[in-house]
Amino acid sequence: MSHRNAPLSETGRLRLARCVVEEGWSYRRAAERFQVCPTTARRWAGRYRRFGPAGMVDRSSRPHRSPRRTPTRTERRIVKLRFTRRWGPARIAGRLGLPASTVHAVLARYRVPRLAHLDRATGTRIRRQLRRYEHPAPGELVHVDVKKLGRIPDGGGHRVVGRGQGRRNARATTSQRRNNRAVIGWSYLHTALDDHSRLAYTEILPDEKKDTTVAFWARAQAFFTTAGIPIRRVLTDNGAAYRSQPWRDTLTAAGITHKRTRPYRPQTNGKVERYHRTLADEWAYAQPYPNDTTRAEALNTWLHFYNHHRDHTAIGRLPADPTSPRRTLSRGGGAG
Repeated sequence: MSHRNAPLSETGRLRLARCVVEEGWSYRRAAERFQVCPTTARRWAGRYRRFGPAGMVDRSSRPHRSPRRTPTRTERRIVKLRFTRRWGPARIAGRLGLPASTVHAVLARYRVPRLAHLDRATGTRIRRQLRRYEHPAPGELVHVDVKKLGRIPDGGGHRVVGRGQGRRNARATTSQRRNNRAVIGWSYLHTALDDHSRLAYTEILPDEKKDTTVAFWARAQAFFTTAGIPIRRVLTDNGAAYRSQPWRDTLTAAGITHKRTRPYRPQTNGKVERYHRTLADEWAYAQPYPNDTTRAEALNTWLHFYNHHRDHTAIGRLPADPTSPRRTLSRGGGAG
């Protein structure tokens, strides 16, 4: 296949070859006309004389002969030792007196699975993949988390207008200073995400204190109830707000079981972590915003798109809304 900067396509090669063969151009004249070297003009003219227009296509760069390639008999011995002894390239290389890199290349050429993908006792291949859990019904588990997001000063932040102008905009926007620098502060994105359907509820709040978090959860629970999703469990990290007495009393009063992730293990709450990454890519940093208010106003529009129209690959390219006709006609949301 021709690379993107190649001066000749198949049509261009054919035109060059016909200029030389049929119209009698010299190789140098044709090369200057088509912006290639005379050697290239000679090659395509020669192929045209021999094969006609069919000779203008790309050929494989694989050599006709590979005299230094490992003999087939040796390759078979390598593969046999791998399957009978379940040795790695280093041990096989030591047994056969070959470089370990050669043994590895042979195993890769024959597409032999890695030892980590085999059962050591039987040698059968084990299908290894990330074991992504998914609860069987909406509301069985709801992920809750908070993401900090830097506020945008009036006139735009440094991502849009550069650091110098961004600092001037920040000084004009706020009177708060720290070490003689303007402090714009943070917005806190509080999110509740259903594990099964991926239905999400997000609010921008000024902090992540316990009273703010409890009030957010009351609104999030009402949102899921309106969507027909009764909540049974909630999964959070070990933040102070989620360990507070008001948070525990609120969940207990609603009959909801509270589960917390293992410390320093954010992967357990990975679905909402991934949602926050999508939120940043498709909303927070998707376009330049003149100020923080404009960005906040765009959140509800994006959130509606995410819940009701966006395809989610983890659930079979279906929308998150459990009442969507596309989910009703599916097998129940796809694999997680």
